[in-house]
Amino acid sequence: MALGFYFDMSRCVGCRVCQIACKDRFDLQNAGPVPRRVATYEVGAYPDASLIHMSIGCNHCDNPACVANCPTGAMFKDSESGIVLHNDEVCIGCRACMMSCPYGAPQFEEEKSLIVKCDSCKALRGAGMNPVCVDACMMRALDFGELDDLRAKYGSDLVREVPSIASAEGTSPNLLIKTSTSALRKDFTEIIL
Repeated sequence: MALGFYFDMSRCVGCRVCQIACKDRFDLQNAGPVPRRVATYEVGAYPDASLIHMSIGCNHCDNPACVANCPTGAMFKDSESGIVLHNDEVCIGCRACMMSCPYGAPQFEEEKSLIVKCDSCKALRGAGMNPVCVDACMMRALDFGELDDLRAKYGSDLVREVPSIASAEGTSPNLLIKTSTSALRKDFTEIIL
């Protein structure tokens, strides 16, 4: 069983409600770590310019670099679900996981001197609920579940990477993306909002 996220770039309007819901769920204040982030990119140039948005958290990779580089075993892959989890009690705050993750999923929380990251809302899922980011998305651009079920539900034209995020090579992220045509272009610039 491989669990992961589905993201529909063609539906995302960049509202960041998924990001806010995630931040609230982790009770994170103001500036600082954001386990789910929405990045906005300008693609192309006038008169052929467009905006795309990418919502990304932990991709719960098959071969997570964060797990491979954690010196204490605080970052680990759950053998049942395949979800990448973090044990606060074992973490020494060295940030090796943060530096090795090509997607920027582990974030350092200064006040606690610990790493925070998406755990796909494990406790909520255990109670039969969705991750908060999925339920918060008004455009229904996010979903979570078994990858085979997500492929069956959303179609076979899904990809695991787009030019605006790190290559899937090596880590094999459990992320399925429905792209827009402009999302596959390589002439993009991140817009800091």
